Amino acid sequence: MMDYLTAILAGVFLDRAFGDPHGLPHPVRAVGWLIERSERIIRRVLPDTKGGQLWGGALQTLVVCMTVWAGAAGLCAFAGRAGRWALWGARALLSYYLLAARSLRDESGLVGEYLKKGDTEGARRAVSMIVGRDTKRLSGEEIARAAVETVAENTSDGVIAPLFYLFLGGPALGWLYKAVNTMDSMVGYRNERYLYFGRAAARLDDAANFLPSRLSALFMALAALFLGFDAKGALRIWRRDGRKHESPNSAQTEAACAGALGVRLGGDAWYFGILHKKPWIGDALRPLEYEDIARAGRLMYGTEAAALAAGMGVFVCAAVLAAFA
Repeated sequence: MMDYLTAILAGVFLDRAFGDPHGLPHPVRAVGWLIERSERIIRRVLPDTKGGQLWGGALQTLVVCMTVWAGAAGLCAFAGRAGRWALWGARALLSYYLLAARSLRDESGLVGEYLKKGDTEGARRAVSMIVGRDTKRLSGEEIARAAVETVAENTSDGVIAPLFYLFLGGPALGWLYKAVNTMDSMVGYRNERYLYFGRAAARLDDAANFLPSRLSALFMALAALFLGFDAKGALRIWRRDGRKHESPNSAQTEAACAGALGVRLGGDAWYFGILHKKPWIGDALRPLEYEDIARAGRLMYGTEAAALAAGMGVFVCAAVLAAFA
């Protein structure tokens, strides 16, 4: 058990220290290639009808999930044959590649640096790398809001949910989750191309994130307490606005973050040239500032620490109970 836990801790440490290893192969790119390739093959085989797209999307979801799960499980099994430390190293490396806290902080922080220098165009380019919305129309404050929102939302998708599944079932289950989440980000759109084909991936992603997103919001409120933000506000806005999104999960951490910082997130946004009317999340107790991007990053790190402590605590308690059973 200690090897299992320390491998997860090592993954968190590596992510905090290095972030995404630019210039080196990343498994998520391989998952993305698999998603693109499987889509092309399936679309050629099945008819381009509503039913064909629904069945094709379900088939892709099954193929991608099983392939990624088998790859992670197989790597750990292969490493285990080489010995205890090889298995530990494989688990630590797979855990590291699952987490995105350092990358979220760095990439959102770059947006803040451009804004502080008055380089709005540079900030637009930087924020376009981490958000899905159109950025050409965004003002400086809207750019900052978009960066804070993506840090808040991805605290769940990119940090806490991977940790949740790592603790629950190790790297194989963690990478199964990553496959689902990556599919949703690539094909889970409600547009003409993916309305039916991407439905299976989108629904599975909703299910996979239902519990982790709510735990993320709870841990974020706890982190706000220790970091000097408004913990009561985080809980209040989370309860009030946590469902103000088309997705059942996306607004959970956005609401907690908005309440903790005392700002308003959400609002209308442009996607692929189409204006989407979206409700506001949180109360504008003060104007949103460029520094809120860095504050959201600290809140994300604090949320990760709270989740890590909770996961370790559950494992230790389970070990103690097992010892006395």
